[in-house]
Amino acid sequence: MQRLNFTFDASTAELLETLANTYYGGNKSQTVRAALESLAAHTRHMGWVIAGYTTVVLDRPEACHTCGGRHRKGELVYRPVFERGSGAAALEALPRQPWFECPRCVEAGSVTHA
Repeated sequence: MQRLNFTFDASTAELLETLANTYYGGNKSQTVRAALESLAAHTRHMGWVIAGYTTVVLDRPEACHTCGGRHRKGELVYRPVFERGSGAAALEALPRQPWFECPRCVEAGSVTHA
């Protein structure tokens, strides 16, 4: 744990006090932490990031998430493995739809997380 000292203007100090009392039992440290986590999530720097890939043999035709290329049943593609983390391409939530990448896009590192 690290102790930090902040200087806030009056309205910011009042806002911190109000939020802390309303939502966090008066705990200002917990309030600041929640605010920073919320900011990180809303600026897409905290969330789910691709940690690696696992190979998948398709059991039906699918499209590459990045390039849109079509792949037939029986072809080898890659499925991303997600973990909690931070980064400019972090996702707020895990994808609900199947996500596959073709070997070319995985090698090129051109995966976009849109």
